[in-house]
Amino acid sequence: MRRKSVLYLEVADQIKSDIISGKYPVGSLLPTEIELEKLFDVSKITVRRAIELLADEELVEKKSGKGTTVLSNQPYNKLSKAGTFTEYLNNSGQKVEKKSVALEQVTISEDSELFPFFGSSATKLSRLYILDGEPYIFFEYYLSKMLSDVTLEDFNQESLYRIMDQHGIEIVKFQDSFQPIQLTLEQQQTFKTTETTALKRIRKSFNPSGAVVEYSEAIYNTSVHPYVIEYES
Repeated sequence: MRRKSVLYLEVADQIKSDIISGKYPVGSLLPTEIELEKLFDVSKITVRRAIELLADEELVEKKSGKGTTVLSNQPYNKLSKAGTFTEYLNNSGQKVEKKSVALEQVTISEDSELFPFFGSSATKLSRLYILDGEPYIFFEYYLSKMLSDVTLEDFNQESLYRIMDQHGIEIVKFQDSFQPIQLTLEQQQTFKTTETTALKRIRKSFNPSGAVVEYSEAIYNTSVHPYVIEYES
């Protein structure tokens, strides 16, 4: 008997192939969960897990009562051959959940490193990723004030990059830097850990004009899982 983790990956891979081939065009709805269960002869849980994986890759978007819409026919990470870290974790059979925990409009001082990117104000989104039930990554995104009309519920229902695309914000490249850090007491409480060190990743995403349209800081509790970059040949 095949493991469930392998089975849902097979289902996800087939649906992805059908999307890329044009069987399910961008903007169309995928078959219902019941139809996919019958098509692949698998359980509801397997279908839902496959759809979650495709949603993490920004290929589809699932909305309660509306079905699953195809967002893209291109792999999510079209900027390089490096696979996304969330995709790596999912492919390893691990469960990744995300929670948008806070959204606010922040004032930026002129001496801040963010001022050249966003001016005097920006939209700040805080998000927590949970790996197999344990707090694992804490994100703070700084985004254009063009997103000031987006609610926390919107960020919970739709992907960040889908929302940016809907607001005409295009990303063509990104730049990542990494550094070890000492966790503050507040950060230890967020991660529910007594560990004192973690990994910090700073990301700058650029639009076609070379302007920074996303600045984010992510703290990884590497005692739960190391950060991995997986490349395709």
